[in-house]
Amino acid sequence: MPRLPRLTGRELARIVERLGFSFVGQTGSHGVYKHADGRVAVIPLHSGEELGPGLLLKIIKKDLNMTREQFEKAL
Repeated sequence: MPRLPRLTGRELARIVERLGFSFVGQTGSHGVYKHADGRVAVIPLHSGEELGPGLLLKIIKKDLNMTREQFEKAL
């Protein structure tokens, strides 16, 4: 299985917006994105820092409710 891409929070935010999520607010340095079907994703928007692979996988599986393969196709 190929490695997940190295993404910053801002890059991931653009991807989830393309997947139909809308920005609903910010708590500190974390953006909150909500989908019409009720899914909510909280993405750390720390300036210039890449998300760790474990955190990225958690966001993909738990928040976005997608598999790695579905996420990679959405890129």
